[in-house]
Amino acid sequence: MRLAGVAQHARARQGLAAVLVALLAGCASVSPDGAIADMKQWVGGGHSGALKLVVSEADERDRAKAVDALLSKPLGADDAVRLAMLNNRSVQAKLAQIGVAQAELAQASRLENPTLSFGKLRSGDEVEYERAFRIDILGVLFIPWRTAIETRKVEQEKLRVAGDITRIALDTRKAWVNAVAAEQSARYMADVNEAAEASATLAKRMAAVGNFSKLAYAREQAYYAEATAQLARARQAAIEAREQLIRLSGLAGPDARRLALPERLPDLPAKPREFDTAAQTAVQNRLDIQMAKHEVSGLASSLGLTRSTGFVNALETSYLRNSTNDGHRSRGYELELQLPLFDWSGAKVARAEASYRIAFNRAAEIGINAESELRTSYLGYRSAYDLAKHYRDEIVPLRKSISEENLLRYNGMLIGVFELLADAREQVGSVNAYVEALRAFWEADANLEMAATAGGPTRQQAEGPIGMPPAGGGH
Repeated sequence: MRLAGVAQHARARQGLAAVLVALLAGCASVSPDGAIADMKQWVGGGHSGALKLVVSEADERDRAKAVDALLSKPLGADDAVRLAMLNNRSVQAKLAQIGVAQAELAQASRLENPTLSFGKLRSGDEVEYERAFRIDILGVLFIPWRTAIETRKVEQEKLRVAGDITRIALDTRKAWVNAVAAEQSARYMADVNEAAEASATLAKRMAAVGNFSKLAYAREQAYYAEATAQLARARQAAIEAREQLIRLSGLAGPDARRLALPERLPDLPAKPREFDTAAQTAVQNRLDIQMAKHEVSGLASSLGLTRSTGFVNALETSYLRNSTNDGHRSRGYELELQLPLFDWSGAKVARAEASYRIAFNRAAEIGINAESELRTSYLGYRSAYDLAKHYRDEIVPLRKSISEENLLRYNGMLIGVFELLADAREQVGSVNAYVEALRAFWEADANLEMAATAGGPTRQQAEGPIGMPPAGGGH
């Protein structure tokens, strides 16, 4: 009998040690680094390696060094996205949000703090002391279930953050395209204005000596005035496009002034993307669809937990120890069970079921919209590609050929200088139109990438996650 008691005591000590180990593990620090590493695979692209939450002075120095290296040369499209991943404060805020979700997961995996109470009762000369140590048994039993639910919420949060960061990356790419195209267009408009100025100056001199009619002179002056206004608008558009890129890149002060861009946009690719089976199935892997699936799964689990705990809101056990001033002591335990006399949790279960139906229909709507967005984006992409290719292969070469022929005729004194200048303006105008078509193509390319990966902001993101009452919570 004594050996059996010793063995039983040893097993109790081992069980207590296991509980203490579990509690200490639950108290471990929460770091989002692992979640950020997992999230990089969803963000994709070569820029995902730049994602890092800045939490120390060493991290800040590394970030500043990487930003300085990117700004030391003209910024390409990929470098612009990498700069935004490094320096955009919204990206940093979204990475920090993953830490919030992980903290909630850690909280769900831990035991509720026990309650220690002390009471003193006096009856005449007799004094009774009551001590109680209470712990929530129901909370202990449902820790694995709560942990699984919060784990799914962490995965959902990672998907949501990955989608937001992907949209920032693609918005940055579009801002870079617009900034480069705007500066390129401003330079072409400066050429047009220079040609118009030369034509107006010559017309003024010829009109002064009586070799130019008032109508022809007025036309040249009007064209010069319009070209000057167009140049001012083009330069303003270039400033606004540049500032948009600066904002998305998180630049300020001297760094914003250091930003340098290439002189022209990249050429059209040799051939456009094909809308094949891979592109059709890519919509199934969109981050907003995956996030909606996680929400539906999490709410389904929460619904099961709500139904299971519908009639048991609180179950607590207490260890009691009472003593009196005459030395009498008593020990025991107490169970407290909340009875569903007034609240049978029907409203809570109904709310959980309604939340699940909302999430299910949201997920279906996101899937339908994603398929339509992909088709629309691809049609816009192909139209933009074909239009830019038409300008490059047809209109611009024809304008160049016309300009060369007019130059030959001018040298042969078959046409005058005004006809030559007018043709030069038209040639520059056609090149400027090609730049605009090329800008529209690269923007459509980014839109197609967004439709296949992140998608636009959904109603779910605008409205926020669907709320659920905590399992076993109040009314």
